Formats: sequence, C-alpha cells, structure tokens
Amino acid sequence: MAVLIGPEGGFTAQEVAAAQAQGFVPVSLGPRVLRTETAAIVVTGIIRYGLRELEPREER
Repeated sequence: MAVLIGPEGGFTAQEVAAAQAQGFVPVSLGPRVLRTETAAIVVTGIIRYGLRELEPREER
C-alpha cells in the first residue's frame, strides 16, 4: 500500500492525473487541512482502523 500526501496547496490536476495513471485512487479527508506531519499520522490510523488492526486484543 502506498499513500501520497500532497503539499500545502494540494496536488495539481496534472499530478493527480499522473498518480491515477499509476493506479492511485484519490480520496479526501473532506474540508480538513492538515500539516504534512499530522496527515501521515491520521492516514496511518485510518488505514489501521480499516484493516481492523486497532481492535482490542484478547486477554491472556
């Protein structure tokens, strides 16, 4: 899995088209604008949640 996190001003239309041509699927966090450092952490959490890696472990 690979994630592209855009610059402060966002990706240009050409950059989006190039990424899509390579198989990337555009997604958005909605109207939120996050710093690059924060976006990476948020995206990692969303992916882990989607993969069900954040569910509680069984007690021993």
